[in-house]
Amino acid sequence: MKVLITGGAGFIGSHLAERLLSESHHITILDDLNDFYDPALKRANLELVRRAGSVEVVEGDIRDAVLAGELLRRLKPDCIVHLAARAGVRPSLEEPLLYEQVNVGGTTVLLEAARRAGVPKFVFASSSSIYGIANRVPFSEEDLLNLPISPYAATKIAGEKICYTYSHLYRLQVVCLRFFTVFGPRQRPDLAIRKFMQRIEAGVPIPVFGDGGMGRDYTFVEDTVAGIRAAIDYPCAYDVFNLGNSHPVLLHEMISTLEQALDRGAIIDRQPVQPGDVPITYADIGKARRLLGYAPRTPFAEGIRHMVAWYRSQAR
Repeated sequence: MKVLITGGAGFIGSHLAERLLSESHHITILDDLNDFYDPALKRANLELVRRAGSVEVVEGDIRDAVLAGELLRRLKPDCIVHLAARAGVRPSLEEPLLYEQVNVGGTTVLLEAARRAGVPKFVFASSSSIYGIANRVPFSEEDLLNLPISPYAATKIAGEKICYTYSHLYRLQVVCLRFFTVFGPRQRPDLAIRKFMQRIEAGVPIPVFGDGGMGRDYTFVEDTVAGIRAAIDYPCAYDVFNLGNSHPVLLHEMISTLEQALDRGAIIDRQPVQPGDVPITYADIGKARRLLGYAPRTPFAEGIRHMVAWYRSQAR
């Protein structure tokens, strides 16, 4: 099978590429290696991917319609796994136009290139943030998505909708996957667990927004990758799945788990709740269990131990 992974130099994308290479699939990565965080970290991810097998890496922007068209006509992939995006709720408040251009415009460029090249399958990385301030938990794929509270969330809703349009009009098979706070080795340095881990290890205060009662449905990266892998093979016209762990962890519990794994105490710097932050994310994964065979295996504390071991090995 030939698979194009956009954003394959990133956290989730590099793990997915390794998984697919271990199964002897032909992998191409499209990534612009932008400076949202240090591009050297992305290049290091690519080196790890190359150790897993032969991979073609194309450095380019998903908004480049000429590049996307030429690449897909040449590759003729069996599936595109579209992970590339401007990520993060808080940064989207500062640069909403950029988020719209990349996350909505870039996704549309890829879908149109896929249509023209006759690509049969498209897997789109969505986000739990689309549920906004939900009226009920756990979040179900059947819930209405009318109340996004960040530009990032709104762009992911738009991405799902344009995916549906292409599926309906052009019979492109599409699966949209709503990721719930993925963590593990290689996690982006701007995300809370890695940021807190680095600061606790260094004895630097960690910023805690609110009273520590916010909950997140943390999902270990290998479990998320298993869900993506199942989605690649899942036959459908269009479908949407939550990929979470279905066990929300409160912020103060996350910090306590990090303290235990690091064997160090955290210095807390209390801050007000930030705009765009939702109080809880909590995935109903019944549909993914039933149709994808999705079954997250990694308890939160175990995943944190893996992440701490990885981080300390990098530091050495």
